[in-house]
Amino acid sequence: MKNIMKIMLALLTSVSIVSSASAGELTVTGSAKATYNMISGGSNGAENGTGKTLGITNEIDFGATGELDNGMTWKYQVQMDPAKTTGSGLNDDTRIELSSTMGTLGLYVKEGGLDTDNAASQSVYGRPTDIGLASGIVDGPGIDGFNNIQLHTPAGLLPFDAVIKVAHAPGNDGGQNSGNAAAAGTVDGRFVGKSTTQVQVKLSPIDGLSIGADYYEKNDTGDAVERSVQKNEAGSVFATYKFGAASVGVSRTLVAPLILGTAAAVASEPNSAITNTGAGQGNVALARQYTNNKMSAAYNVNENFSVSYEVEKSERELIINATENDIKAEAIQVAYTMGGMTVAVSHGSTDNVGYVLDDNTTQTLFAMSLAF
Repeated sequence: MKNIMKIMLALLTSVSIVSSASAGELTVTGSAKATYNMISGGSNGAENGTGKTLGITNEIDFGATGELDNGMTWKYQVQMDPAKTTGSGLNDDTRIELSSTMGTLGLYVKEGGLDTDNAASQSVYGRPTDIGLASGIVDGPGIDGFNNIQLHTPAGLLPFDAVIKVAHAPGNDGGQNSGNAAAAGTVDGRFVGKSTTQVQVKLSPIDGLSIGADYYEKNDTGDAVERSVQKNEAGSVFATYKFGAASVGVSRTLVAPLILGTAAAVASEPNSAITNTGAGQGNVALARQYTNNKMSAAYNVNENFSVSYEVEKSERELIINATENDIKAEAIQVAYTMGGMTVAVSHGSTDNVGYVLDDNTTQTLFAMSLAF
């Protein structure tokens, strides 16, 4: 990893020394979406209880592109999202990318996720666990949770159109930082993590087939009292295949949460809400591993109308012998596209929300999306 960081710094330094940027092009893109969401059943909190909700959300991307006098191209992008509670605009998800025939150097603030746990989804609207229902599923983490620097191989260089991306987050800083920002004394909760690394590989060995994988490793040190017994790491593999008007996708993800070795206050990811239950026993209430399997299929009836089905299953392995209450979520969806507008309907259910036995919900959602 030290060698990778040296390469990144060398590329960045060489660009700043020998290159000047020409005037770039400014672009504004985005989307707006209105939904009517109906959820029934469940007992695990208000969001999973019976209710009907109308909502509107939008994302606006401001981008700029240009070219350096050595032939490299650059791209800047910042996204404006409305806050969930106040609705006021927030600037986040910022990136700067420098690209050439040798690849891409990227600098990302709260952006640049390389996790492939959901890369196989063929749902025509959204995955069953990602359309407004707080399912509580523990999914594969992404390095976009931290500010990071990345190297990407150029497209077409490797066999089977393979592209490799390597990301490193020094200091595990997840703040929405601007230029000249100083590192905080502590980050990532009570425990300062040294760094996080994520690697992604995607390739297309034959027409219609895409496969890929990622690996995530977070180096948590704990402290003198609570030592790290199991570090937070995760990995996913996926495959999609398109044949005519049909497409299918499958993926498998393994997540190992951080486990600390004393009975003091727990700081774990992604189990921060679960506390220790026995003095001297370590984090006995925590999960040792999550295994997620996802399968989906879609069919384009015509150029405007499509239908899909997806099922997601998450199996939780606890440290102690206790009921694990695996999550199962599924949804069937239809979507109709008219130019820049898409109208979609999703109907599905989730069993054991938040890994709580018999906390089952049913969801029906109507959505209208506009792209601009």
